[in-house]
Amino acid sequence: MKYLFTFILFIPFYLLAQETDQFNLNFEQRKTEDPLTDGWGKWGTHNVTLEEEAHSGKYAAKVSTGEDGSAFGSMYYRIPAKYEGKQIQLQGFMKIKDVSEGSFAGLLLRIDGVGGSLAFDNMQSKQINGTKDWARYSITLDYPEGAKVIIVAGIMVGKGEAWFDDFILTIDGQDVQTMKKTVRVYPAEKDKEFDGGSNINLSDLDGIQQQNLVILGKIWGLLKYHHPKIAKGELNWDYELFRILPDYVKIRNNSVRDKFLLNWINELGRVRSCKTCKPVAEHAFLKPDHEWISNSGFNQRLTKQLLYIQENRHQGEHYYIDAALNVLNPVFKNESNYGQMSYPDDAFRLLAVYRYWNMIHYYFPYKHLMDKDWNTTLPEYIPAIISAGNELEYEKVMTRMIGDIQDSHANLWGGADKLKEWKGGNYPAFHLRFVEDQLAVVDYYNEDLKSETGLEIGDVIVSVDGRGIDDIIKEKTPLYPSSNKDGLLRNMCNDFLRSKNKNITIEIKRNGKILEKEIPLFPRKELNKYNWYPKSEEASFRMLDGNIGYITLQTISELDLFTIKRKFKKAKGIVIDIRNYPKTFVPFSLGGMFVPYSSPFVKFTRMNPDLPGEFTFSQSLEISPLKVLYEGPVVILVNEYTQSQAEYTTMAFQAGVNTTVIGSTTSGADGNISDISLPGGLRTAISGIGVYYPDGKETQRVGVAIDVEMKPTIKGIKEGKDELLEKAIEIIKEQ
Repeated sequence: MKYLFTFILFIPFYLLAQETDQFNLNFEQRKTEDPLTDGWGKWGTHNVTLEEEAHSGKYAAKVSTGEDGSAFGSMYYRIPAKYEGKQIQLQGFMKIKDVSEGSFAGLLLRIDGVGGSLAFDNMQSKQINGTKDWARYSITLDYPEGAKVIIVAGIMVGKGEAWFDDFILTIDGQDVQTMKKTVRVYPAEKDKEFDGGSNINLSDLDGIQQQNLVILGKIWGLLKYHHPKIAKGELNWDYELFRILPDYVKIRNNSVRDKFLLNWINELGRVRSCKTCKPVAEHAFLKPDHEWISNSGFNQRLTKQLLYIQENRHQGEHYYIDAALNVLNPVFKNESNYGQMSYPDDAFRLLAVYRYWNMIHYYFPYKHLMDKDWNTTLPEYIPAIISAGNELEYEKVMTRMIGDIQDSHANLWGGADKLKEWKGGNYPAFHLRFVEDQLAVVDYYNEDLKSETGLEIGDVIVSVDGRGIDDIIKEKTPLYPSSNKDGLLRNMCNDFLRSKNKNITIEIKRNGKILEKEIPLFPRKELNKYNWYPKSEEASFRMLDGNIGYITLQTISELDLFTIKRKFKKAKGIVIDIRNYPKTFVPFSLGGMFVPYSSPFVKFTRMNPDLPGEFTFSQSLEISPLKVLYEGPVVILVNEYTQSQAEYTTMAFQAGVNTTVIGSTTSGADGNISDISLPGGLRTAISGIGVYYPDGKETQRVGVAIDVEMKPTIKGIKEGKDELLEKAIEIIKEQ
């Protein structure tokens, strides 16, 4: 029995939950009309199509030379790497036709971990070319530790044609189609003590107690992201907070407080000296901010212990934080939103503030660009969140706090039911936009409601129910998070006349006269409403008068690119409209037309998963020229609707040697999004990486660089003109 007992002690602190999956590795599952079958995506510029010339079944995938014969094409399938084993093998059938010398075709197997590829082979060394009938090929690799994603693919580089079918993926000889997943169940996930609520009352706290809560929030966050025991998922750190809160809030003496906190930390267990922890890089763009430890007036023992834990922090896989594959924006894991509590109790509301503050403090790449010192937010929001008397007030407080980071990717994107109800469900029949600093009617959602509403395109609204526009803007601003003023007004326009009422009284200015109007409001479902710009079914490209090509990224597709490159090659100029969100990712596949040589256009700041708070610059990313080059003038149109991928795409096109950007301040929210869950079922997000021009010039908050500043006018709106497009045509004709 002694030996049995010892064996049980060494069973890991997780269970193996077993699941099975069915992956579409033979191309036969097809529920949509997408170019490839379910789950398959495309890489490269070659043609990638679905063919009925299969090895077995109905379908096979085919890669054939596109316009750029020196490039490549590939179809790929991603499989979560939730398996254990030592060796991984990909088998598949391939046939090729006229694959030229120096070109090759092959299977591709790649295993990615945090930050990039851990193992890779694309059979390039075998140089499979010429013409060959269907044959089985295989790749075998060591299955690496830290695997996150397995990528199965077929690839052809250069000129020719290649067909792929019937892939089989095995780990240690077992087919992943039937192999059992291994899913960790951490001790933290077994802690259910407070699932029904904390029963903690934090009301009527005085200034000393609230200041102690500020200190606790910072220490709780430092331990969450640095202490090895928490990082390993051995503790539900939310509930550990609740366990100490009742005793902690009673403390009113600094000496007693410090002793209490030190005992709490010591009870977590010894933190061993870290031999692999590196100091903050001298070249780091953002460095961890731990000045609060030395400036909080802690006793020497507590200060020393906190600094020691920071210096000997956990390394490697972390229960609460990860980095997205390749991009390295933060992934906030295992954060329950406690959605069963629509209005969470005092302790859960406090948790929302603690959780969000520390996520921003350690993992927001633009913390240095806030107007507000982030260290001042805990003293402000702790009393505000405790005194939030209902669900609506809770949502308002969290929206205000989210707005303080000044990021248009950040808002309450989910769970804000009471806030939506408070704003009302009725809207005007027309779209509003700030034009020449005036709130103007620019479009009707439903043209047949124009006569009933009585407003004309170009009318300017000067008051709403007797209140001036500036007063309304001031009142609404805290509830409309945004990176800059242009984005704020853009977001606010959607709700400016929103109401619970079915009618609203406004004053408008028309032809110099002030008129009072009572206008009807309608439920959203009765309107063809859009938030920023209308949906479009128009072709993504057309030729304008004067042999000028026009492209809108709102509807562009991969298939359009082949025609665009051929049709616009001899155009006098090209206008690219990015006053929208691109339907397809085209920075390289289209931007490569405009660069005669490899050209840097962007660099990033990324978090260090092993050193919370550190962000360093990457090398600049370059665009390589395509075989089809366009050397004429290219004019890019942007405005406040140009956000995120649209801004990134604009930067890519700016690498062109003859590119001009005209328009107004863009959204200033660039970088891959990181989602955040908060108690009460709330969901928000942040820009997770820093995006900069190669010279270090910022894009966050300020938007992309603009060569010709220009905005629409009220006169132009009335006349139905697209003044930016007219200016773009003028610029092209002058060259």
